[in-house]
Amino acid sequence: MSNSYIERELVFDFPAKIVWKELDKQGVMLPKGMSLVDLVIEREHDILLVEIKDPSNSRTPDKERKKYLKRLQDNSVLTDELVPKVRDSYTHEHLMGLDTKPFRYIVILGLDAFSDGIQKALLHNFSDRLFGNIRHESQLPWVRKHIEDCIVMSIDEWNRTFTDWPIKRVPT
Repeated sequence: MSNSYIERELVFDFPAKIVWKELDKQGVMLPKGMSLVDLVIEREHDILLVEIKDPSNSRTPDKERKKYLKRLQDNSVLTDELVPKVRDSYTHEHLMGLDTKPFRYIVILGLDAFSDGIQKALLHNFSDRLFGNIRHESQLPWVRKHIEDCIVMSIDEWNRTFTDWPIKRVPT
């Protein structure tokens, strides 16, 4: 028995035993001013905060895809979207009393519409830069280390890492 999560044309297939929830659920009242990650997956020893960015979606116009690529290259996606989402999501889970295990942040970038060279260039040091920004958003770094680790990965990397939780692209 399994259950699925669908993010546009990406379908996650989770075994029934996996505890997960959609945090940024459409139609559900969220705290004003907070921007939340897509999924929270609870494992035995940690909690994964998962954000999905898919500029390779088949419905994304080429012009928008190029704009997103530029935003990835100039780090504005990192500073304006990814860092605030993980901070707000951690804060949400903490205030709900659900921070009983270490948090790890995973960003899935659907980059399959781009060449291998562009993908490698984008992903090079992206996790390190993201993690640095998570820990040090303002003049002084955060005293509390709220996120244990972070990784930015492609869909293929996700599928190699989480073989029991595959992602399939199902164009609509």
